[in-house]
Amino acid sequence: MFDTVRKHQKILQLVLMLFIVPSFVMFGISSYSGFMDKETDLVKINGKSINAQEVDSAAKRQAERVGGNVQIAQSLQFRQAILSELIQQQILGFAVSDLRLQIGKETLIKSLQNIPQIRALYKQDGSFDDERFKQLLASNGMNETQFYASQGFDLKIQQLVGSVARTELPTPKISEVISSLYEAEREVQVAQFNANDYLNKVNPSTSELQAFYDANTRLFETAEYVDVEYIVLKADPKGDAKVFGEKADQFTNITYDQPDSLKPAADKLKLTILSQKNVTRSGVPSLGKDHPLSSAKVLQALFGDEAVKNKRNTEAVQTSPGVFVSARVIEFHPASTLPFNVVAAEVKRQVSQRAAQKLAAAAAADFYATLQNDPKSTTSFALPVWVSRNKPANLVGPAMDQVMSANLDKLPAYVSVTNPGVGSNVYRINQIRQPAAVDAKVHKAQAQQMQSLQAQSEFAGFMSYWRDSAGVKLINPLKPMNSGSAGS
Repeated sequence: MFDTVRKHQKILQLVLMLFIVPSFVMFGISSYSGFMDKETDLVKINGKSINAQEVDSAAKRQAERVGGNVQIAQSLQFRQAILSELIQQQILGFAVSDLRLQIGKETLIKSLQNIPQIRALYKQDGSFDDERFKQLLASNGMNETQFYASQGFDLKIQQLVGSVARTELPTPKISEVISSLYEAEREVQVAQFNANDYLNKVNPSTSELQAFYDANTRLFETAEYVDVEYIVLKADPKGDAKVFGEKADQFTNITYDQPDSLKPAADKLKLTILSQKNVTRSGVPSLGKDHPLSSAKVLQALFGDEAVKNKRNTEAVQTSPGVFVSARVIEFHPASTLPFNVVAAEVKRQVSQRAAQKLAAAAAADFYATLQNDPKSTTSFALPVWVSRNKPANLVGPAMDQVMSANLDKLPAYVSVTNPGVGSNVYRINQIRQPAAVDAKVHKAQAQQMQSLQAQSEFAGFMSYWRDSAGVKLINPLKPMNSGSAGS
């Protein structure tokens, strides 16, 4: 259980980050428009629609905000996440309205003063720069009325979700009982049946190897890769930052405005056009992580449709401070299946390994069966070790789960566990005990983690209730932008 708890100990904070996005930064209550063509409507909430154009615009703004590129904003997965966020915002907005929540003036003022952009508008004498404030709002497409309304709306949502986030466990005894279970120790011995020990007992025939190859050709594919050329603009550490900034603008504009060649930008800025073969989606290991072609953004752009199909320059990417790169695909090499005679040795290795794993599993099963008849036998077992969920030693995954959940009515108890790709293990549990002393800090941390999970569960139920109350209706699925759907 606490393996899961550890993975989700900050789940509530992530939920709040996803769902409570300040209007001043990204979304405003004015973004909730219900007057678009029904063909573009995706979802209706309390009669108000969210449409494809709205999702696309929000995706573009969010991608720009986090430093992403156009390809990210246009991806179906990213746009789906944005749609989910908009749906959550509208559901919460409906709940705020239905509950008639109010925010006091002092609370609103205090909240506004916590916004860095607003705090920066206070002068040294303590007065507020109203003119710069209006300019800031205008640059974000808002007036004062809209801004105060959106901030009030955000605070109401935070107040609403915060009340759910403060959910307490029904009783502290629950966390103490669970902590006690995680501290409980078992003395365990293991008998290992490794597949490698059975390899000398297998000898697959040629027909078996061919049959495996024919049924698993995807295992023997070469990854797709591209041959590229690229140019790099680097700042001179001793040079004028303003001059470099102008060059970076030229670099960006020329590679974009003349997308069919890197030569115009190279000639203008006196850059050398470089080349690199065999660039995969994960890069070229020999280049090192600091090389421009190792940048995740550059690699993503190189395998986008614009670069692969249309052979256009990628957008200029700043891969590190003072370093800009643009690249283009010269030749695309799709994934291909290697012929059998080239991969015969690898085919044999895989077939033999699978056969050896089956033999190991069978041997473990036979051994386990003999232990049922002679439970006190210690033959083939390693030295005993004490383990617990808090201190698992080498016991992880399914082995930990099965050992810790084994029926201990009779000791010794036995558990057989298959370890895919390695073999099988049989575990002998000799005795159990509780540690003499407990760690108060661990107990406190576990109680907090359990409370976070409890809050997560409460929040899910809370959203489910308001989703039903708001009458959420799915109208059209969100489609890929290159499929001719609305918003593409």
